[in-house]
Amino acid sequence: MSNYPIVSGPPKLHSFFFFKYRTCLKEFGSATKYYFILSNQAGKAKETLGFLKKLAPVLKLNNSHVLKKGSAVNKATFVKYLQAVIAAIINSSPKTVNIQDMVEIAHELGIQADEDCEECQCANKYAKEITAQIKDVAEFKREKLRLQGEPWKKVAEVEKELCQIRRQGNIPIETYRSQLKDELLRLRIKQNRCDITDVLAIFITGISELSPREKHYFLRWMKFHLDHIARENLSKLRNQYKEKCKNSEDDPKMFVELDKQISASSLGVEHFMRELGQFYEAECLMIREGKLPEERRQFTNFPGIAADLMLEGFPIELIDGDASNIPLQWVTDVLTQLHAKLGGRSRMLVLTVLGVQSTGKSTLLNTMFGLQFAVSSGRCTRGAFMLLIKVAKTFQQELGCDFILVIDTEGLKAPELAKLEDSYQHDNELATLVIGLSDITIVNMAMENATEMKDVLQIVVHAFLRMEEIGQKPNCQFVHQNVSDVSAHEQNMRDRKHLLEQLNEMTKAAAKMEKQSREMTFTDIMDYDLEKHNWYIPGLWHGVPPMAPVNVGYSEKVYELKRYLFEFLKSCSQTRSPKKIPQFIEWVKSL
Repeated sequence: MSNYPIVSGPPKLHSFFFFKYRTCLKEFGSATKYYFILSNQAGKAKETLGFLKKLAPVLKLNNSHVLKKGSAVNKATFVKYLQAVIAAIINSSPKTVNIQDMVEIAHELGIQADEDCEECQCANKYAKEITAQIKDVAEFKREKLRLQGEPWKKVAEVEKELCQIRRQGNIPIETYRSQLKDELLRLRIKQNRCDITDVLAIFITGISELSPREKHYFLRWMKFHLDHIARENLSKLRNQYKEKCKNSEDDPKMFVELDKQISASSLGVEHFMRELGQFYEAECLMIREGKLPEERRQFTNFPGIAADLMLEGFPIELIDGDASNIPLQWVTDVLTQLHAKLGGRSRMLVLTVLGVQSTGKSTLLNTMFGLQFAVSSGRCTRGAFMLLIKVAKTFQQELGCDFILVIDTEGLKAPELAKLEDSYQHDNELATLVIGLSDITIVNMAMENATEMKDVLQIVVHAFLRMEEIGQKPNCQFVHQNVSDVSAHEQNMRDRKHLLEQLNEMTKAAAKMEKQSREMTFTDIMDYDLEKHNWYIPGLWHGVPPMAPVNVGYSEKVYELKRYLFEFLKSCSQTRSPKKIPQFIEWVKSL
């Protein structure tokens, strides 16, 4: 942060600024140099210059510190002049201070900072004890989070095969199932033999023994430090990848290895929570199979800890994005604990968002509900996360629920998964699960028509068709992102009709594949209105980030969608009974 502020604004603002800084300078003194931009506005220039003359001795100003725009100078020329001045200032060996070190300056000026708070310092100490050990992210995950990676992926493969029985061959079904169960038990015993590492022990202390306020700080510090480490690590790997791309003679296997490293370089709080879940799952299976006596259980408190985090507004992983699997026992027991902590008052509506990668799904949910799901270009959400939003008591009767459970999902058709043989199946399973769990599904599309969404829509149709078979008919809202035209809804009537025709054709084809005998249309399997359930939302930014301002129209349109959803929920509250957590658990198990 530079000690060369540039001030611009109306005279009244200058007057206030001068008064405040004159007081501060007299009290503390400062080596800061000030630069003032003056525009040639009639009737105001003299007043502003008068203030400057009064302040010149205090701020040690000379003519070079006043940047004046003459009436003959156009804005483009003046901007270039300002850029040159700023470049010269930066290059003139300025004193720089990082934000963390500015705490001392804040103290001098009587400004309170979070770091002054004892709880904040205590939480940061715990977080630093963990993150200080991270040099290489992939290596850290292998050594400190041992139950993830290959061990968990192998468990996930066996669990999926137990459900789907695809590689049975000539082996009798019961024999094959028995072999799979033995393999699963062997893998879980191997996991259970691992000790809790030092960093995981610190993490458990941080989320279970600290006060609620300290815990909140701890998780924020963890996210802050882990994001910083991941950014640096990812930047290095991407630079390596870029350098390798320049040399076409490099071994293709090297690119595959770099791809794996980039994929493994993500590290967040969810990885630590996932490790707790794996310890818990391994222990539960061993107890069920009689391999571990009940009195030797160590991890019975883990689901309660996770349930407390959900109550405090932190997202919990529903689907592991790395292994593409649900740790079913863990999720079940976390939600059971949550239900118990709520005293059985757990009526909830489930809202999910689905769409192609990088179409702004997480941003949409964040804007709509004030959440903090991870957002960036590329695959930032992996798997699916669920977050609990408490409904105000005055609103519970109208909506007919106590909570809204928001599920954010990873993007479908991710480029990094496209090369995998089962990428379509992965997307299909994800869509089926989240649609099956939801009362309202938002299908997010970053285009005015759905031509490029055909594969995704086929996945969605299959998922809705399966829900119809078990008596579930969720509501679906199509959100078309990056549509700036205010008359888009009227102009795209033909596109919406074409979309519905496509969906009807897909429904017929899907019904045949699912061996349905009757003729079906899209509206038979889901609650969809051509006019009311399509939303056209402009882009988030006015121009090109990072300097582009946020588009107010984006927030306004998202608010309209949110308001409609609540009105829709109110209108359905008498005819539809919301799920309670035990019912939600049963849906998860059945799906």
